[in-house]
Amino acid sequence: MRPERPGRGAVAVGAALLATLGALAAAAPWLAPAGPTAIDLGARLAPPGAHHLLGQDALGRDVLARLLFGARASFLVAGAAVALAATVGIALGALAGWCGGWVDELVGRVVDVLLAFPGLLLAIALAAVLGPGRLNIVLALAVLGWTGYARLARSEIAALRRRELTEAARALGASPVHIVMRHLLPLAAPALLVQATFGLSGAVLAEASLAFLGLGAPPPAPSWGGMLDEGRQFVLVAPHLVIAPGAALALTVLALQLAGDGLRDLLDVRGAR
Repeated sequence: MRPERPGRGAVAVGAALLATLGALAAAAPWLAPAGPTAIDLGARLAPPGAHHLLGQDALGRDVLARLLFGARASFLVAGAAVALAATVGIALGALAGWCGGWVDELVGRVVDVLLAFPGLLLAIALAAVLGPGRLNIVLALAVLGWTGYARLARSEIAALRRRELTEAARALGASPVHIVMRHLLPLAAPALLVQATFGLSGAVLAEASLAFLGLGAPPPAPSWGGMLDEGRQFVLVAPHLVIAPGAALALTVLALQLAGDGLRDLLDVRGAR
């Protein structure tokens, strides 16, 4: 009987949680008992009940509906930010790792400058300058997030370009772009995939933090951070307003962290490096 590889259980649990949360978000229009912006002032701050499983907020809006539609917004913003950051970071990091010299030095200095600022504070400043909105949050998070992918891609490509496979591809007449795209990046993909998984976790938290500070999508658009901000003043009389989005945020981050840790062990990223 073959022993189970380390990390497989964590990946399975994380993937199951993510699949469940993703399915609930995708089915929001059918699962929500009411629209996320439907107001019922006669039932404001109503506790959980048979018709409203998670209760109603200060305007009588259904908390479950806002939670489900807020999951859509959170996943969309985090996914778009990570995709954009990874694309830019991997491209610049691969360029620096392959070319070396002044190109590597230039990319490294830009990364060092951005990393010198506290991440969340810089995101708040960028979001405040760009204005509230989901697209602006994506841009702000991508501007900060690409540095991690650039550093990792640079180190991986710089190490791989010295191997025999690179020399063999050059001897066969392959262009540098072909070598990097077809040979080196696939070998660096496991480490980059783990980085992206942890990046998603950070992006979800950052999006919720910016929305909590009023820099997310403008009301009445639902978001987990916005729900926490709206419910904090009623935490003693209607705790369900903060428990629901807080639990959803915690479960999402837990699932992504489990998946990231499991993938790191399953793909043996640390051992390979």
